[in-house]
Amino acid sequence: MDVEPPVGAALDRDHSSRSPDAASAEIARFTERRALAFKAENRAYLEECAWRESTRKANAAREAELREQWSSWHLGQAARHRAVLEALASEHEAKAEQLLNGGGDAA
Repeated sequence: MDVEPPVGAALDRDHSSRSPDAASAEIARFTERRALAFKAENRAYLEECAWRESTRKANAAREAELREQWSSWHLGQAARHRAVLEALASEHEAKAEQLLNGGGDAA
């Protein structure tokens, strides 16, 4: 029959047989392992933050470029419409003047 060790059994250590130097060395090893693990976690977090920031900047630049292109297209469309409408308006003004001067038909 297997009996599980009681909770906390792994923490139950006989410290009376250890020298203070051995305990200090164990604490130093534990601290060093945790520091290395923290640096690795922190490095990964900082790399992810840098990636997110570069992605945000790239997206903002692309959106600005698209806004500029759409603005240019709309300004071009406005100029094209203005040219067509001004020519059409001039044609109607000329026909109206011709009619007022007694010439041409009403169509």
